[in-house]
Amino acid sequence: MTTDPTDIALLPEDPALAAAVLEIEAHVAQEGWDQPARLYALVDTATLVAQEPALAAAMAIDGPADDGSFTSIEQEGLPPGQALEAALHSIAWPESVLGCAAVIERLVLPPDVDDDIPDDPTAAELFARQHPDRQEVRMVAGVTRAGASYCALRLRAHDDEQSVVNGTELVPGLLDLLHATLNDAHDATHENPEQA
Repeated sequence: MTTDPTDIALLPEDPALAAAVLEIEAHVAQEGWDQPARLYALVDTATLVAQEPALAAAMAIDGPADDGSFTSIEQEGLPPGQALEAALHSIAWPESVLGCAAVIERLVLPPDVDDDIPDDPTAAELFARQHPDRQEVRMVAGVTRAGASYCALRLRAHDDEQSVVNGTELVPGLLDLLHATLNDAHDATHENPEQA
């Protein structure tokens, strides 16, 4: 059996990361729309079970069946009133964190209106909110220290599991910011967050 080379590009680089991103997306979707941004540490499940058995038990993680998987731990204490993309510039993770994921909701506009968007951020937001062709989208992006990435996108207009779009490079700007938080050379002002 021959494999079409174009199909290989569609496969996730890291199936464990893809599973974690899709799990986060499904969890967040249960709580509806208009949610604040969220940030998750991704830790090795087997290591978590070995080092934090009480936490693993509280999270109903039993270990052996989860070898090679990630457990996502939601982080609290994100700077209030600051966009997650801006906050990521000051975040670095301890070595025990093998990856991270972010969830944000945004308004997106068709590419043909790019030239009409005002330069002023407040005016641009108002323009987007009032545009008849706007789409509300929830983006979940995850990355690992090994360089893998995975994303899941859900449109509010098509709010069902079958319509979730996923792939490795769907939101490159957000992925770059997340990769930077895992980079040892990242110039962060603090290690976030205490729960990881």
